[in-house]
Amino acid sequence: MRLDNVFQLGIKELRGLVRDPMLLVLIVYSFTLAVYAGAKALPETLNHAAIAIVDEDRSPVSTRIGMAFTPPYFSEPRLISQYEMDRRMDAGLDTFALDVPPDFQRDLLARKSPTIQLNIDATRISQAFNGGGYIEQIVSAEIAEFLARTRGVQTVPIELALRARFNPELKKSWFGAIDHVITSITMLSIILTGAALIREREHGTIEHLLVMPVTPLEIMVSKVWSMGAVVLIASALSIAVVVKGWLAVTIDGSLALFLVGAALQLFATTSMGIFLATVAGSMPQFGLLLIMILLPLQTLSGSMTPRESMPQFVQDIMLAAPNTHFVMLAQAILFRGAGLEAVWPQLLALAVIGSVFFVIALRRFRAFLA
Repeated sequence: MRLDNVFQLGIKELRGLVRDPMLLVLIVYSFTLAVYAGAKALPETLNHAAIAIVDEDRSPVSTRIGMAFTPPYFSEPRLISQYEMDRRMDAGLDTFALDVPPDFQRDLLARKSPTIQLNIDATRISQAFNGGGYIEQIVSAEIAEFLARTRGVQTVPIELALRARFNPELKKSWFGAIDHVITSITMLSIILTGAALIREREHGTIEHLLVMPVTPLEIMVSKVWSMGAVVLIASALSIAVVVKGWLAVTIDGSLALFLVGAALQLFATTSMGIFLATVAGSMPQFGLLLIMILLPLQTLSGSMTPRESMPQFVQDIMLAAPNTHFVMLAQAILFRGAGLEAVWPQLLALAVIGSVFFVIALRRFRAFLA
């Protein structure tokens, strides 16, 4: 393998990427707006949920319940009539509608166990699950304090001193931002390398390479380093500008060590992209294969849910995927400030998995050229 051939072929790939505006837009979007949107719009977060209250009792306890719903979990409660409740919910204006019946306070003081009706727009699935529990806790606490005639603090025999490490303010946006950077690294590395090979086959330039004094190894390595370099530079800029600057996420770990792990991840995923491109006959087929590969990688790697919550056999199978080790490495470095002594097993695993994927892809690529 001649390094000058690899370098010149890699420059050719970069020039081809520059002439493809859609891929350039995808790269910019994936590492900027997608990261910001993923950080700010986590679906499991209850944020300014729309709530309306039908107060048919007009009593001190019903007023107290209405005043208990405050930002940032709920928006300012809107007092409406019973006639408006169904109409507003059908129009999608309210996610929750709380109906306090007449004589609620009188029945409450008489120990008659009155009922409050809570209507939930279940089409807003994430807010419906979390919001119902929040509202039940708030209403129960206000009623209990009203009956006790005091807002006294309940004393417990043991006081817990809570200290949140690595994310003291418990901001879910921090996790969302890093997760989307990890997702973009995997997704774009596979897309760019696969699209580069399929583009050459569709344009007929793959035949030009076959008559040149270059080997399949040189062609494959050129695609790996060129597309990997693009994704690596884009991810570094995304963490420095978008994550740390725009979103103000505190990163305690070494960015250089993270980029080393990202380079090993790219070594594996770019090889995977070439393998998929040799299997697919066209870009639509490549897109379908990409969906089949990316969904399990992202869902079962531990980036969306902890690996400990999955069945043991799934955890064991996913140890063969590079994403699993990359997610563990990225979270340890960027969240907990881990050093090389803590993440070297993940680095070693990525190197081994990447080498296996590269050999398999090279064999398939040689058969494809033949």
